[in-house]
Amino acid sequence: MSQQRYKFPSGEDGWINLPPLRAPNCPPGLEYLTQIDQLLVHQKIELLEVLTACETNNKYWIKNSMGQKVFWAIEENDCCTRSCFGRMRPLDLRIFTPDENQAIHLFRALKCDSCCFPCCLQTMEVSSPPGNVIGTVEQEWSICSPLFTLKDHTGRTVLRIEGPFCTISICGSDVNFQVLTLDGQVVGKISKQWSGLARELFTDADHFGINFPMDLDVRMKAVLLGACFLIDLMYFEK
Repeated sequence: MSQQRYKFPSGEDGWINLPPLRAPNCPPGLEYLTQIDQLLVHQKIELLEVLTACETNNKYWIKNSMGQKVFWAIEENDCCTRSCFGRMRPLDLRIFTPDENQAIHLFRALKCDSCCFPCCLQTMEVSSPPGNVIGTVEQEWSICSPLFTLKDHTGRTVLRIEGPFCTISICGSDVNFQVLTLDGQVVGKISKQWSGLARELFTDADHFGINFPMDLDVRMKAVLLGACFLIDLMYFEK
């Protein structure tokens, strides 16, 4: 594989190993996902948010296991929506390749959230390329622990996610959401990683790790990435 130098939107420089130019049955921009089994999602700290406590549009680096930046993501929302609805706000999140081509679009509609009412369940729609839905993340009704189903573009359930009873990190431990097959076999996880006391107390800039099978369909890998952002908003956005 070759290497290419690129300029990040924030002005940072970096290096990345490019995937093969073509991958069969793969949406454009997702080729790199065909050769990995782990992603790291790091939310950027916004100085204005820290100083004023005013919620700004979230921005993220998406990295491989070696810490190389392979995607970047940005929320598109207005100040009024962020301030009035907080973590339950409707969401448009756009995920770009380093050359600034949009690879994935995530959309969550505005809905109430309550474990006591099965009609108040969250969903995340995943499109790649934008306008072409490749899957959805759907919350299941559960009082004891978080449950989600991951469906492909036909509406068929492919994977499930089961979270812990307590989603609060205890003594700096990670909070793990298990990725399960339909017969209950654990094949991956989404982990809310402890990012340090100061960062945890004074910001909502979280760190996540996503593990999945190497041979998982690339579209479902993108849906798992969408599940990570939904979990972040629902349980860890302050």
